[in-house]
Amino acid sequence: MPAAHAAPRARRRSPAAAARTHLAPLDGLRGFAVLAVLLFHAGHLDGGFLGVDLFFVLSGFLITGLLLGESAKRGRIDLMAFWARRARRLLPALAVMGTVTLVLTWSFGAPSTLRFAREDAPWAAAQAVNWHYITEQIGYWNASGTRVFAHLWSIAVEWQFYLGWPLAVAVAGRCGRRGHGGHGGHVCVAVLAAAGALGSLVLMLDLGRAVDTTRAYEGTDTRAFALLLGALAATAPLRSLAARVPRPVSGAVCTALAGALGAAWVLTDGQHAPGLFRGGLFVHSLASAVLIALLAADPKGHVGTVVGGALPRRLGELSYSLYLWHWPVYLLLPHTVLGTSGWGRTALAIGISLAAAQVSKVLVEDPVRYRARWTAGRRGLIALAVAAAVAAGVWAALPQPSTGAGTVDIQELTAEGPPAVLSAPYRSDG
Repeated sequence: MPAAHAAPRARRRSPAAAARTHLAPLDGLRGFAVLAVLLFHAGHLDGGFLGVDLFFVLSGFLITGLLLGESAKRGRIDLMAFWARRARRLLPALAVMGTVTLVLTWSFGAPSTLRFAREDAPWAAAQAVNWHYITEQIGYWNASGTRVFAHLWSIAVEWQFYLGWPLAVAVAGRCGRRGHGGHGGHVCVAVLAAAGALGSLVLMLDLGRAVDTTRAYEGTDTRAFALLLGALAATAPLRSLAARVPRPVSGAVCTALAGALGAAWVLTDGQHAPGLFRGGLFVHSLASAVLIALLAADPKGHVGTVVGGALPRRLGELSYSLYLWHWPVYLLLPHTVLGTSGWGRTALAIGISLAAAQVSKVLVEDPVRYRARWTAGRRGLIALAVAAAVAAGVWAALPQPSTGAGTVDIQELTAEGPPAVLSAPYRSDG
C-alpha cells in the first residue's frame, strides 16, 4: 500500500470494533430517513417514502450485528432476552401513541376516521396491520387518508422480522463455527441473508405487476430484502471487505451513494416511478446497505462526519417516536391552522410531532429502556398490566360512529390536506 494511505488505514477501526461501537453516522442516517418521510407526507418530497427502506436496511444491519456479537461472545443467542429487549424498546411507546391517538381521533377526527381507527387498532397492537390491509384489500396507495394507523405497516414488518430472523441466525450461526477463520457462522448467515434477499426480490417482481401494488409494498416477504441486505452487510465477510477499502475510495463511494439516495428521494414519483417494483426498491436498499457498511467501517470520514452531525444525529435518536406520532398529527391537524397552510402547516405539524416524540422519549421510552425503578420487577409487571388495561378500555369505550350520509364532512372531501397515504402524496387522480 502507498505510504500516503498507510496512516489513514491505521486509524480505521476493525470490523469487530465497528460492530460494537455506537456509530454517530448511523444515527444520522436515521435522522435523514425520518426527515424524508416527514416531508413526503406533507407533500414536499415525492420520493421521501424511500426513507422507510433505509430504516429497514439499518434495522437489519444493527440487529444482525447484535445477534452475531452475542453468538460469538456467549456461544449462543438468548432468544427470549432478545425479544424482551425489542419489546421494551418498541411496544411501550407504540401503546401510548395508540391510546392517545384513539382519544384524539374521537375528539377531533371525522366519524369515518374514528371507525377505521377502532377497526385497525387491534391489528396494530398485534403487529400485523400490514396483513390486515392486504387481506381486506385496503388499497395502500389511495385508501389510507382517513386511517391514523396506516403508517404502522412498516413497524409491523420490522416486528415480524424480529420474531423470525433471530431464530434463523441462531441456527445458521452455529454452522461451520470453526471454519473460515472462526467466522464460519457468519458465512452461513451471509449466505442465508443473500438467498433470502434474492427470494424476496423475486416475489416483489412477481407481485409488483398487479394494478394495486399494496401486496407487493406492504408484504413482509416482499419487503424482507431490505432488512436482509442490511443483515448481509453486518456479517464478518462483508464488514472485513468494507474495512479493506482505502479511505479515499471509501469516501468517494460514500459521497456518490449518498448523492444517489438523495436524488432518488427527490426524483421518484411515488408508485408511478418507472421500475419501482421491478428492481428499483431493491437497488435503493442495496445502495443503502453498501453505504451503511462503509460508514460503519470508517465513521470518521468526510461523509460520516457530515451525516453524523449534531442535528441529523438528534433527529435519529428521536426517529422511532417521531415516526410513530407524525402521521396521526398530520391527519388530525386541520388543513388550515391559524390561517396557515402549505409549508406553514408543515412546520407546525413537524413541531407538534417533535414535541410529542420528545415527551415520549423522556417519559416512556428512556425509563423503560434503561430500567427505571417503576419498570423493573413487580412494579414493571403492574405498570404493564395497567397500561394494557387502559389501552383496551379506551378502545372498548369509544363509540362506534355512524358514517351515514348525514355524517360526511364535505370540507374533508374537497380540501387539499395531507397526503392520502403513507407512501404517496395526495393526488386528485387517486
